[in-house]
Amino acid sequence: MRIPNGFRETVERVHGAAGRQWLMTLQELVSESCKRWGLELAAPFESISYNLVIPGRNRTGAEIVLKVGVPCRELLTEAAALKLFQGIGAARLLDQKATAGVLLLERITPGAPLHDLQTDAQATQTAAMLMCQLWRTPPIEHSFPSLAVWFRAFERLRRQFDGGSGPFPSRLVAGAERTFADLDASSEGNVVLHGDLHHANILFSAERGWVAIDPKGIIGDRGYEVGSFMLNQLPNGASDRQTTEILARRLSIFAEQLRISRERLARWAFCHAVLSALWEMEEAAEWRGAIRLAKLLERLIL
Repeated sequence: MRIPNGFRETVERVHGAAGRQWLMTLQELVSESCKRWGLELAAPFESISYNLVIPGRNRTGAEIVLKVGVPCRELLTEAAALKLFQGIGAARLLDQKATAGVLLLERITPGAPLHDLQTDAQATQTAAMLMCQLWRTPPIEHSFPSLAVWFRAFERLRRQFDGGSGPFPSRLVAGAERTFADLDASSEGNVVLHGDLHHANILFSAERGWVAIDPKGIIGDRGYEVGSFMLNQLPNGASDRQTTEILARRLSIFAEQLRISRERLARWAFCHAVLSALWEMEEAAEWRGAIRLAKLLERLIL
């Protein structure tokens, strides 16, 4: 099995020694999965990042996707979210061995991503529709983290830089901290969110229409869900004015479709943009684009 370019580097960068050790067992893990579920696999998808994603067929001939990653909490909560969604608005979880980092999923065909088939305005409306389908009341017993867990990235940043904000503008960091605290405290009821519902995680199914993939599984305020979508599929090289116009239009559509105030959505998107920059720095990735968008979103807060 050929491992796509860059996958090994990403695993080692994110997971360190544990990632290197896992990579040594990867071939065996895939072989065991094929035996367990009677799979015939094709070549892995090239456009992957943190997990190996391989299309194929099961013993009945049905098209499937095998997703394999370093065992971690995120894979466990993805499996839990897919189980909770039960295929309504999301890909079906067929089986799992999540503690070993393995998920067996239905394959979405033809699987074209949202941005390939719809205009930006149409795509925003579709995303809003899916959000409403996916959101669930948290089960009494669950393994989902809360948004407060994700926003501990700000605490890590403060510790790393002796209470400062490091390379990030102090005003933006402090503003995001205050805004998150206010939004989280004023939530009218938390739900299980997808957590990463952007354009590439919404695929077209000839059988079922638009379907979400790769949920994170996080409990929080509904307004947070728009953040990932807001930061994605913005034109390269667009001016601040052009980008702000797109962001403003998306906010207006989401506010109307989700019945959440435009200001509240803008504040959540601002918080997510700063949080994304912090995550990117932690993974030694480029974070300046997220900070630029945070500044533009800050201007849209009424």
